[in-house]
Formats: sequence, C-alpha cells, structure tokens
Amino acid sequence: MAEFIASRPAAERRTMAGWALAMGLVALLGLGLAPLFDVDEGAFSEATREMLASGDWGHTTLNGEPRFDKPILIYWLQAASVQLFGLNEAALRLPSGLATWAWVLAVAAFAWPRWGQRAAMLAGTVLGTSAGVLLIGRAATADALLNLWLALTALDLWRHAEGGADARTALRRAALWCGLGVLTKGPVALLVPMAALLLWIVTSGRAAWVPRARALLCDGWAWLIFAAVALPWYAYALHRHGMAFVDGFLLRHNLQRYGGPLEGHGGSLLYYVVLLPLLMLPWTPLLVPLLARLRATWREPLGRYLLLWAGFVLVFFSFSGTKLPHYVLYGFTPVALLAGREAARWLEGAPDARWALYVQAGLLALWPAAAVAVTAWVALQAARVANPLYRALIGQPAALTPLAVAALTAALGVLLLLRLRRWTPSVRWSAAGAGVALVLTLAVVPWWGRQLQAPVRAAGQRAAEVLARTDDAADATLVQWGLHLPSVAVYARCEAPRRPPLPGDLALVREDQVDVLASQLAALPAGHRPSGADATLPTWQPLLRMGGLVLLRWNGAP
Repeated sequence: MAEFIASRPAAERRTMAGWALAMGLVALLGLGLAPLFDVDEGAFSEATREMLASGDWGHTTLNGEPRFDKPILIYWLQAASVQLFGLNEAALRLPSGLATWAWVLAVAAFAWPRWGQRAAMLAGTVLGTSAGVLLIGRAATADALLNLWLALTALDLWRHAEGGADARTALRRAALWCGLGVLTKGPVALLVPMAALLLWIVTSGRAAWVPRARALLCDGWAWLIFAAVALPWYAYALHRHGMAFVDGFLLRHNLQRYGGPLEGHGGSLLYYVVLLPLLMLPWTPLLVPLLARLRATWREPLGRYLLLWAGFVLVFFSFSGTKLPHYVLYGFTPVALLAGREAARWLEGAPDARWALYVQAGLLALWPAAAVAVTAWVALQAARVANPLYRALIGQPAALTPLAVAALTAALGVLLLLRLRRWTPSVRWSAAGAGVALVLTLAVVPWWGRQLQAPVRAAGQRAAEVLARTDDAADATLVQWGLHLPSVAVYARCEAPRRPPLPGDLALVREDQVDVLASQLAALPAGHRPSGADATLPTWQPLLRMGGLVLLRWNGAP
C-alpha cells in the first residue's frame, strides 16, 4: 500500500490526506459533549472504572459483581485512555472514536488501488458518516472496535484470496486482526470473515475451491498468531472462574443470545431488512443502484465476496433470537464499499445519475432537519410516553431553537458545498457528508444526552460530594433502588449496587416510586429485610430531584 500511495500524483495524495483529516474530525470532535448513555455505555464505563480502582486488569466487574458480557480488550483500551486523560466521557469514548477513524481509513485504503480515488473517498465517507456508524463510533462500548477488526480481517482475507507476493503476509495479518477481534467480543470476530471467504471459495467453482481452502486453513503460522493473541486471556479467565465463565460468557452471551431473545431484545425475520436503510442514512438512496446492479456485481470476484459478506451477516443475524441494531453493522463495510463505488459511478456521469444525484443531495440537506423534527416531535409528545421515567426525562424543559438553526445551517451548507466548482465532485460530496454528520454529533446527540442522562450524571456527582463529606463513608454507599442506570456509579466514583438501601445509604430512585418502594421494604418480614432495616417507614432526606429521579438519604426510622 505504501508503494501504491507513493506512486500517486502529489495532488491526489494531498486530497486524500485532507479527506482523512476531515474524517478524523467527524470521528473525534465533541466526544465528551453528551453524558454517558445507559445502559450499555454506563455498564462498560463503570466496569472500566472498577478495573482501575481494583488494579485487577485480568477481570471485569460491574458494581462488584463479575461481568462476563464481553472479553477484555475494550476495557484495557478504555482504562489506558482514562489513565492518560482522566475519568470523563471523552476519554472513555476515545478508543471507539479512534477505531472508527481507522475503520474508515482501512476501507478507503482497500478501495483506492482497486477502484480509484473517487470511489475510495466516497466509500469511506458513506461508512464514516452513516447514522449507525456515527452512533457506535461515539459510544464507550466494544462495537466500533469489533467492526474495525472485522473489516481488517475480511479485507486482508480478500488480499490473500487475490494471490500475489503479499498473499501469505495478508493471511497472517488477518489472523492477527481476527485474534484481536475475538479478544474484543468473542467468536463472532472469527465467524463473520471466515464465513464470507469460505462461501466465496465454495461459489468460485470446483476446480478452485480445494486449493484455496487448503491455503486458507493450513497455514500454521496464521493459526499460531491467532492463538497467541486470542487464547491466553481466555485460558486465564477459564482457570480463574471455571464454569462461571463458561456459563456467563460462552453460554449466556453467545449461544443463548443467538438461541432466544436475551433481555427482551427480539424482533421479526425482517428486522434488519427494515433497519439497514435507517442505519445507512443519509446515504440510503445508494442502495437502489446497488440492488439494481446485483447480478453484475455477483459476476465480479470481489463483488461476489462483498455481497456474500453482507448477505451472510443479514441472514445469520436475522435468525438470531436476540436482535440489536448494531449486529447488522458487522456486514456494513461491504455495503459501504459497493455504495461508494456506485456513488463514484453517478459522479462520473452514469445514465441514471442525474435524478439520483438530486435525490441524494436532497436527502443530505434534509437529513439533519428530519432528525431535529423527530426530536421536536418526541419532546412535544413527552406526556404520552408510557414509561414514567422517560416521560419525565424527555419532558424536561429544553431549547429546540438551536437545533432548528443547526439543521437550517446544515441544509444551506450542503447546497453551497455541492455547487462549489473549485472542488472535485468527490470532495464536495464528502465535505457535505462530513458537515451533516457534525451537526448530528455536535447538536442532536448532545441534546438527547442532556435530556436522558443529565439527571443521572447530576445524581452521581451529588452522591460523590455527599459521600466524600460523610464521616462513616466506609459504611455508606450509593444504591440503585428499582433502577438500572450504571452510569451513575461512574459519576459517583463508587459502586452503585441494585438493592434496597440500609440506614445511612444514598438511594437513587424514580420519584414516583419512592413511597411504593419504601412501603414494600417496610412490609417485609424481619428475616427478609436488609440487615439494619427497621420495620417502620424510613425517613428520607432528599438530596436532589431532577428529571423524574430523586437522590435520597435514608436516615433510619422516624
């Protein structure tokens, strides 16, 4: 790749360098503007905080209990970032932001020598500015990092399949990336790229598939690299936790997750068929020519490989019992590559390009306005939200005018950029996509963060202040009573277990449930109450009320 870049004209290299910097800004700018979102961001972040507090870098806990949800790598990276930059939202999200940036650059680097600069730039832009990637790329979870390893593995497997002097090196690099993926999220990092390549080999004809499969499966060094990276931590976890690790990680969070809906996350067979166009916004119109040219793409070796990669993810996870939006993104890299090539074809004057470009430009301009309109509609309909907590959170007073101004500015900016003849078409479209993405990440997402999570952050910070001043702080703690909002523990700088409070404890509870929960606690038989709990209703000292949440201190019986 370095030789290829060196061979390109200086102007082309400068253009790609400028584009890469712009994509870096999209991935990294404003990472700390929104509070941590619960449940996932809060859980990952609190597990990272507890790892640092305990000094035990081989195992993760959540509120003191073993956490077997994910392997260790994302926690190591988040912990390293926190040690460098402090415990804050930006530091916790930085590994995901950097992973997304690297993911985008890897896609462009793959497309550039095969399809040219225009397709490479547009494929990277489609990937880096689509709604689904923007969301996971700014979340302190494992998903952006996993997608980086999936992309690097699958793209290097194709470089191996192409043959040439670099084929063996590419396979061993793929083994390295795959090992890191398994260390990030588990078997899915091996399953997806291997399935894509094996399906491609099988569909390549009887004469070709046996030697290709042998070359793939019989490279001892590749398997050694994979094992050396992925297996030591798993062996350690199995030795340390035994069947608890097998049951918690391998069975519950892998096999059971596929076999049935875990934690209520289910959906129909068409769940991802409907979801993919939404996660691809504002580039969804590019799916139309991609589908129209499906046969022609299938006849190309690389095109067939990309279609099999995306198709395997779509079909496999459609049959999964547990369905979460980000699962379909495991197959989004090939979609972005093919969509970027279609966009380049449009810009090169394809016969169907004129009206297609108008539709795409209109959606780019209107996408922030649509996001703001949905936000405003939900805010205005807050009184109809069924969940009492979210009804209170969304119904908090909040200014919508700045969002409307940002959406209008984005629309005008897109129209001006697309008419800026001094820049090449691919630069104009990439700049428009980056601008729209920044409006969403710097305005819309922080607005939702403040509405949904600012009260949780305030409660955690208030709890930290109170506990720091408490004479018997060692005997008091913060508990979540009837809630599961793990980010409160991050802001409180202490564990926040989910249990009834003891005298002297701080309790975070829904404001509408204070009396109900207190009555339930007082009604428990003496042998079933928490140690130290009185049979009479406790007296509460409210410390903070905000957004339907209340932070209380239990002063004991009246």
